[in-house]
Amino acid sequence: MSGKLYLCATPIGNLEDITFRVIETLKEVDLIAAEDTRHTLKLLNHYDIKAKLTSYHEHNKFEKADELVARLLAGDHIALVTDAGTPGISDPGEELVKKCYKAGIEVTSLPGASALTVALSMCGLSSRRFVFEGFLPVEKKERKEALDRLENETRTIVLYEAPHRIRKTLSELEGVLGERQIRILRELTKIHESILRFTLPEAVTYFTENEPKGEMVLVIEGKDPEEIRGEAEREWEKISIREHLERYLAQGLSEKDAMKQVAKDRGITKRDVYDEVKK
Repeated sequence: MSGKLYLCATPIGNLEDITFRVIETLKEVDLIAAEDTRHTLKLLNHYDIKAKLTSYHEHNKFEKADELVARLLAGDHIALVTDAGTPGISDPGEELVKKCYKAGIEVTSLPGASALTVALSMCGLSSRRFVFEGFLPVEKKERKEALDRLENETRTIVLYEAPHRIRKTLSELEGVLGERQIRILRELTKIHESILRFTLPEAVTYFTENEPKGEMVLVIEGKDPEEIRGEAEREWEKISIREHLERYLAQGLSEKDAMKQVAKDRGITKRDVYDEVKK
């Protein structure tokens, strides 16, 4: 029989934020795959856990995943841990999980700390609906595309960022999102935990005048849907009803459906649209 992969959530700062179940699992598995073995060793020593460690990180995630799958198929039980938080969330763990399912290996998650949920719970912005982007892409084209997608996002936006990139990121976010409210949470669960409450322009000014410190989670309010509707209405005012209808016809809508959509966009009746285009 094959072994099982355990996704073990580890503390994001305070070492006491770990579950009894994770501690027991780390003691019992045959191998612990860690993003940074030196970092994980500190946690293991704190709880007097004697276990064999191997590295599994962004730079070896494909070939090492194959090695781990082979061990699992041979019957070993393996725990996967990240440097902080829950494996598979914005880290290379997702690749190993995919390969395990493909190989028919059982995967289970031991829930616990996650910077995403901690930040959302204490930010004071809406958490009913949100979109998690992790770290923005580094490559210029992909980064621009990601930022452009966020411009009209109505859900609360959550990002991770490192201190050496925060100034650039905030400046880019201000350029796309404008005066939105932002919460910047630093050093979560640690001694110097803090939350900064700004508008995006205020955040840019703050970090121009102050040295960025600590890993950060950015939580940004979504765009007001009424603002989006207002922008759409202003857009329709620039073209005639006939041109408006032709846009939907070009997209493949039937004349009936196109008229219905034009009426909805403009807040008028289908008869008004019909009378205008049949003149």
